[in-house]
Amino acid sequence: MKLSALLQHVSYVTVQAGDPDLTDIVYDSRKAAPGTAFVCLKGYTSDGHKFAASAVKQGVSALVISDDLDAAVPDGVAVVKADDTRAALAHMSVALFGDPAAELKTVAITGTKGKTTTAAMIAEIMERAGVKTGTIGTLGIVYGGNTYKTDNTTPESYEIQRAMRDMVNAGCGAMVIEASSIGLKHHRLDGMTFDVGVFTNFSHDHIGGVEHKDMEEYLYCKSLLFRQVKNAAANCDDPAYKDVTKDFKGTLYTFGFSENAVLRAENAHLLSEDGFIGVHFDARGSKNLSVNVGVPGVFNVYNALAAMSAVSFFDVPDDAMIEGLKAAHVKGRVEPVPVPGNYSLLIDYAHNALSMENVLTTLRAYDPHRLITLFGAGGNRPKVRRYEMGETSGRLSDLSVITEDNSRFEDVMDIIEDIKTGLHKTDGKYVVVPNRKEAIRYCMLHAEDGDIIVLAGKGHEDYQEIKGVKHHMDERELIAEIIEEEHLRD
Repeated sequence: MKLSALLQHVSYVTVQAGDPDLTDIVYDSRKAAPGTAFVCLKGYTSDGHKFAASAVKQGVSALVISDDLDAAVPDGVAVVKADDTRAALAHMSVALFGDPAAELKTVAITGTKGKTTTAAMIAEIMERAGVKTGTIGTLGIVYGGNTYKTDNTTPESYEIQRAMRDMVNAGCGAMVIEASSIGLKHHRLDGMTFDVGVFTNFSHDHIGGVEHKDMEEYLYCKSLLFRQVKNAAANCDDPAYKDVTKDFKGTLYTFGFSENAVLRAENAHLLSEDGFIGVHFDARGSKNLSVNVGVPGVFNVYNALAAMSAVSFFDVPDDAMIEGLKAAHVKGRVEPVPVPGNYSLLIDYAHNALSMENVLTTLRAYDPHRLITLFGAGGNRPKVRRYEMGETSGRLSDLSVITEDNSRFEDVMDIIEDIKTGLHKTDGKYVVVPNRKEAIRYCMLHAEDGDIIVLAGKGHEDYQEIKGVKHHMDERELIAEIIEEEHLRD
């Protein structure tokens, strides 16, 4: 593709003439090669302009800059100057990959909390409606049963466009993305028009340092999404929703518990039966449905309403909504794992005191027969984390099962002793089972009717790091092995 074709929606001036044929765009100079355009991005700690000369030495065919370069560029290398190279990269990437968003049903979700869960719910509903769906967010790029890890919740624009093209090629008909405020601030979603934009909520986060200078900027960056959506859905119980959606020109579809919401929830209550842990509510207004959500906590009613609102623009059948919301879960976030027996087993990524407090408090509200927490702590990390985790579990759990978790270069037993220091500040009961698989086996073999067992710390991770080596270890696989080895059956 000609450079001029890639730049058709970019405002730029020509610094050095040329219109080479290009096969790719790069923003890492180490990937520069003949037939590529190198886009000089300015990051928090580095500036791509400083690597332009290196890219030229590697044979790059074009440079896209926003600042003047320190040295002259040899003849034969086209150079163009844009106001913002991140915005330029986004528009160039859309062109390079043939605007894959135009071939997909697209939903973008912004908000402080709930983006990942809402994305999972939308994807599950769409799948139940017969539409293969990919997601891009905190857990990476996910489609077709595969997960590809990314560095950011909202990846760089090139990665987004490439992922969407891959989704289309894999037969996907829809894509859901978490639109972080940082991603919006840095133009990673530029050049796209989403079918639906969703606002979940707004609270204090990402302020200071290299993120946002204040809450006003944080709110403004979230509002940027609603300049590039065809339809919008917003949580009208959050007072920030009007400011976030002020630039949206269409009809706003609201959701919440408010009587004024287009889609509202009534009769919300916790639900725990036959190993199912979730929340029930009745949808009223634009939908009249009885809904069970398979993710614990009343706050997930908002995420369910957000998902229902988003898919309503695609005429999704009610049955798909009901089935999808009951089955949806986020890998490694209070993720239920089917087990024989009348108890619940959950996998969660909680790996510090605050996240453990949130998860255990949520589950304690279900009034389990016993709340059992299996956890360890990472090696080569501050010891105070271990004390705090031990104290939190001892205070909120009926039984703590202490085990290993990425011990790295420390001895597992030393880490466990530190955890016990925190536990001893409480009257919580605990047992020590250093090997994680055996600790899980202990929990399963000693489970009683009505127990909720939480395997905390690993979540979506599929490895255990010991002495600098990452060994494959997926707790879902361990559970299946234990069921087989112990001949556990319903």
